[in-house]
Amino acid sequence: MLDFGFSEILLTSAIALVVLGPERLPKVARQVGNWMGRARAMARQLSEQLEREVNAEELLKEQNKAKTSSANQIAPPQAAPPTYMPHAGVPYVAPDPHSTPDAKASKPPNE
Repeated sequence: MLDFGFSEILLTSAIALVVLGPERLPKVARQVGNWMGRARAMARQLSEQLEREVNAEELLKEQNKAKTSSANQIAPPQAAPPTYMPHAGVPYVAPDPHSTPDAKASKPPNE
């Protein structure tokens, strides 16, 4: 960011010592250090938040891309063909595979 050499820092410190005096200089330096730390932390948080947003946007694009590609590759399920029912409204009862035509005729009628 800011590129200060040793001579610039030494000159700034000497001017601050003359202007502020030896009593207030440590307090002001501490405050400036705190402000710099807060500014760096805020800048770091901002860059991390931006990075998370970019990653989330990329992930969302990938998910949408995967959905569209899978939708194009997989055919939708087809409905089963309708069962043949000669008499609509009458429930279909499958014939008993174990019975024979003779067994049906030999049964007594229900009373």
